[in-house]
Formats: sequence, C-alpha cells, structure tokens
Amino acid sequence: MINSFQENKFILLFILVICISSDIGGFFFGKTVGGIKLTKISPKKTYSGLIGSFITSIIVGSMYFYAYEDLFFTSINIFLLIILISLISQIGDLLISFFKRQAKIKDTGSLLPGHGGILDRIDGILLALPLGIIIITISSYNG
Repeated sequence: MINSFQENKFILLFILVICISSDIGGFFFGKTVGGIKLTKISPKKTYSGLIGSFITSIIVGSMYFYAYEDLFFTSINIFLLIILISLISQIGDLLISFFKRQAKIKDTGSLLPGHGGILDRIDGILLALPLGIIIITISSYNG
C-alpha cells in the first residue's frame, strides 16, 4: 500500500524515469536505425523507435528500481510494469500527436525550438503518470 512520502516520491520518479528513458530511447533508436514507419499519425515514428523505447526504459527503469527496491511494494512483475508504463507513455505521445494533427498544429510552442514545444516533451508523461500511479496503487493493494 502506498502510504509514505518516501515511497510516493520513489513511485513518481520511477514513472518519470521510465517515460523519459522511453522517449529518449525511441528517438535515439528511431534516428539511428530508422526503418519502417509506425503510423501516419506521427510520421517520424518507426518500429525501431518503438522497440528502442522498450529496451531503454527496461534498462534504465530496472536500474532505478533495483537501486531503491526497498521503497517499493507491488505484486506486479517489475519488467511487466516498466513495459506497461512505457507503452502508456508511447500511446500518450501518439494521442497528443493525433490531436495536434486534427487541430492542424505542428508545434505547441517555441520555448524548445526544434522540439515541437513543451507539450512534445511531456505528452507521454501526461497519460503515463496518472495511469502508472493507478496501476501501482491497485497492485500494491492486491499484493
């Protein structure tokens, strides 16, 4: 059960680490390996980026988890949890891209030139953070 400030802080950072590493891994693998496009919603996304997102988030998320595992209580397998949060983050990224395409908006701001705006940096986090907290909370009640 999530009941302490220390555990809540760990969970928040854990989810953020997974989302950020998933985004970086997708970008790096997608640019380096390239390959078949994933979807028309976001034409720069590739299957290699999708796989890279999972690989990077598993590596970085596992390192973070095992460094602080005494603060974390859940009945769900940690690798499954990392993959699930990474997937939700990627879906959030695609969902925001879809909404931007529907609204015919390319960039959501100029604070980060060349990055599509702040929303492109946090789009996956917006969906993964609340859903990740819900998943972890439910699994800790059942564990």
